[in-house]
Amino acid sequence: MPAESVTPAILFTLSSEEARALGCLLEKEITLPDYYPMTLNALVTACNQTTNREPVVRYDERTVLRALESMKSHGYAFEVNIVGGRTLKYRHNLKGKLPGLERAHMALLCLLLLRGPQTAGELRQRTERLHEFADMQDVENALAELIGYKEGPLVQCIPAAPGQRVAQYMHLFCGEVAGAPVSAMFSHAAETPAAVEKTTDDGWREKIEAEIALLQAQVSRLQTLVGAVK
Repeated sequence: MPAESVTPAILFTLSSEEARALGCLLEKEITLPDYYPMTLNALVTACNQTTNREPVVRYDERTVLRALESMKSHGYAFEVNIVGGRTLKYRHNLKGKLPGLERAHMALLCLLLLRGPQTAGELRQRTERLHEFADMQDVENALAELIGYKEGPLVQCIPAAPGQRVAQYMHLFCGEVAGAPVSAMFSHAAETPAAVEKTTDDGWREKIEAEIALLQAQVSRLQTLVGAVK
């Protein structure tokens, strides 16, 4: 059974450079508000950080400026002229493009833009500087809301593939993610009794909870669409 195709809410597909720049603008807005909006030089440094980035990159100013110009043309970033300032600065416009996003949603999107596909557990641990989630259920609820965003999903659940224990999540700003079939969650564990025994209760529960969150988000979106038609 092929992975379900999704229609993201993001009409403009970002390049990897644009996604990194957007993630950095989101991150620094929350963690370093005194230095936000950001200068081009500061944004280049943020993009090229060797910590909390996957993959690590080495962008030059021209690459980042080209990404900013493309994002500006599509309304995802703005150039800011500060009175008395001698250097242009930049800020993101994600809330303007995607209304209704809260701090929890922004934190999750930021981490996914900066570090790629991650499990719900990894996201909870890594978002501590950006937003404090009460528990795993809080993280999964926020992910479900991003999957069920009213205009179309912003995040995709990637079911656990053979050899993996838990599902991952990924943003859709760079287009749909090619995920493993949902049935793959069960095929590997069913190969031998020993394989089943090796799957821990906690790991298996997280897989199922991820799938439930995905289904709930899809049902919620369908209900919204049906209501709009009525």
